[in-house]
Amino acid sequence: MDWSDLRYALAIGVGGSLGAAARQLGVNHTTVLRRLDALEARLGARLFERLRTGYLPTEAGALVLEQARRMAAQADEIERRVQGRDRELTGLLRVTTAFVVMEHLLPQPLADFARQFPGIEVEVVENAFLVDLARRSAEASGSWSQREADVAVRISGNVAEHLVGRPLGPAQCRVYARRGQMDLPQTITPLATLIREAPWVGFERDAQSRVYDRWMRQHLAQSRVRVRVDIFNAAAAMIRTGIGVGILPVFMEARHPELLAVSDPLPELEVPVWMLTHPDLRDTARVRAFMQHVGDAIAVTLKA
Repeated sequence: MDWSDLRYALAIGVGGSLGAAARQLGVNHTTVLRRLDALEARLGARLFERLRTGYLPTEAGALVLEQARRMAAQADEIERRVQGRDRELTGLLRVTTAFVVMEHLLPQPLADFARQFPGIEVEVVENAFLVDLARRSAEASGSWSQREADVAVRISGNVAEHLVGRPLGPAQCRVYARRGQMDLPQTITPLATLIREAPWVGFERDAQSRVYDRWMRQHLAQSRVRVRVDIFNAAAAMIRTGIGVGILPVFMEARHPELLAVSDPLPELEVPVWMLTHPDLRDTARVRAFMQHVGDAIAVTLKA
């Protein structure tokens, strides 16, 4: 049996339709249908019921999908283990991180790393959530040949137990206001006073996935929230206008001299910055070099 055909069946099972499978695999709709038809003919069994709402696995299809998932996981494990024994300081290294980390913590350490290790090509993918460091995703060629990421740099209080890495230091937060804005506080002010009297730049009303979102919902329910945004960079942009005060990570201060802290660090918003990888990749030379050199540089910044 051709493993390539099983990948097409697995993509249909995951996406629930030919269109979703085609987008995932980077091929056209007719290619997916042709490969499915060929697989069903080879097995002599119908794998999916063609419903108006999508493709539903038959009993035979469920069995094939279960085995295909195991095969995909085993193929990924083989590749990770082989890559984990790579001793060359060359090749592609994919890093995933949040936008605020890329803008404020990564640029200089990443540039220094690129100069020191010219044989390693670093590709940074900005993603607000921790992607799967074990899973492979499909490229336009239709092959499972691109890991979502090799290394993750994350601001998070919780990390997956199966990953390895280290905390680089705490990301502290304070309340900030535009410097010289006379209708806003200009000195360190008790948090209770800021919550009660100052206008605020808040986060999305229904957001609650981050500790910052939950803090906003808990503390600013009765406050004057003039504007709501989704990420710290947008919050900083609005705070710079003088429309209100808002919380930002302390490591953003250097890039925003027009803002000043008007509160002490908020202990409940202190979250560690992690650098993580999959256990099978930690001995890969380029992964190890990146985690050491870039990780050490970020740690110094966070302690400053």
